[in-house]
Amino acid sequence: MHSPLSAIVRRDPVTVPLDATVRSALEAMERAHLDFMVVTDAGRGLPLGIFTLRDLVRRVALPGGDLEQPVAAVMTAGLATLPPEASAHQAALAMARSGVRTVVVVDAEGRLAGVVSQEDLFGLQRMGVAEIGREIQAAGDVEALRPVGPRIRQLAAGLMAQGIGAETLTHFISTLNDLLTIRLVEIVADRFELPPVPTCFMALGSEGRLEQTFATDQDNGIVFEADDGDAERVRQGLLPFARAVNQALADCGFALCKGEVMAGNPRWCLSLEEWRRAFQAWVASPRPAALLDACIAYDLRPVHGREALAERLRASALEAAAAHPLFLRGLAECAVRSRPPLGLFRRFVYGRSAEFPHTLNLKLRGSSPYVDAARVYALAHRVPHTSTAQRLRALAGVLHLDPWDLSAKVDGFHFIHLQRLRHQCRPGLPAGAANLLDPREISDLDRHVRREAFLQARRLQARLVLDFQL
Repeated sequence: MHSPLSAIVRRDPVTVPLDATVRSALEAMERAHLDFMVVTDAGRGLPLGIFTLRDLVRRVALPGGDLEQPVAAVMTAGLATLPPEASAHQAALAMARSGVRTVVVVDAEGRLAGVVSQEDLFGLQRMGVAEIGREIQAAGDVEALRPVGPRIRQLAAGLMAQGIGAETLTHFISTLNDLLTIRLVEIVADRFELPPVPTCFMALGSEGRLEQTFATDQDNGIVFEADDGDAERVRQGLLPFARAVNQALADCGFALCKGEVMAGNPRWCLSLEEWRRAFQAWVASPRPAALLDACIAYDLRPVHGREALAERLRASALEAAAAHPLFLRGLAECAVRSRPPLGLFRRFVYGRSAEFPHTLNLKLRGSSPYVDAARVYALAHRVPHTSTAQRLRALAGVLHLDPWDLSAKVDGFHFIHLQRLRHQCRPGLPAGAANLLDPREISDLDRHVRREAFLQARRLQARLVLDFQL
């Protein structure tokens, strides 16, 4: 699901010009063995619409239309388009949002570069993602969405049983969670008289990194466009709506954040300029509380609304971080504090919990060292990605990681993440033990691989110590 659409497009797009007849479009579809055809501007090759077999039935056959009429009269306009560098995750969201089965890929000039269908995206329909997506889109109120959270968990557990990889699995989970969030925002927004300004609901923390587990609580915020003189008025108009969204998410299984990192908290519902000043304050004075807030906020990702606002915020935040080496050094110091639990002769070092003795914290001492190290290097080198695997891949060149070294680190991170997901699926898991695993409960092979995964995290931390002179 991280793959760019340019790597997913299977063939050169087949098109018909705008003045083609329905008959000629159907003949072209038959020759190409396709059930859709892109309609383009013959002069510049710009995609103007798509004609599908569904359009044939609804707009030609049932009304008794003429096959010699222009295909432009019966095509579906308003295409879902994405650039070639967009990810499969974004394409899946675009399809589900628009209720379509195809996304048209266009280059920087808007010319047709290809078409990606649901079947291209890892067989989404067969795996149940499209079905849940349609259920989400059809929901008319929060109550109708309450069963969707458990269904997403059930689907994820089934995919794990089929052996799906951690990265693909977490992206399926994040895709469906995003769709659920988007629909909840839409439903709740209908109940409020919102200020008429551009806004964007953002995912932060693990949601922003597309690395949610079954025990993840909410981390979100809102960015809006307003002058300093109007910011407080706009915020007061948005906060009741934001709190209702947070509660709706909680009703659907996403626990409220204990640290109140949520859009309904005035601290996380800011204008674009207020967000920029917040980032500037964090990087200029990297105290522990500021570093904690920055770690959460630097993983921001737009979910609903004016995405350009979040992207502008991300760009300015990256510039701020790269310009403050003391801030980066502070982040690096935090990133090496939670050591992977390996002691002498690579033996596991267990936590000190009296309630859960003989356990390893797979989050704090397993995945977090990867997450934190990747974030530090990403900010130091202005890498815009938020997910840990994407950050590591983008940093391979500047960190001089050969393909095997890069693969070892990415695979190590994904192995620990998958272990967390499997552990959280266990029935009867005690409260507070979502990330605490007793190594005696897994196979010898898994214990061996976990040691290697911890070792890769330790090497990444050792690199931080050297590079930032800690």
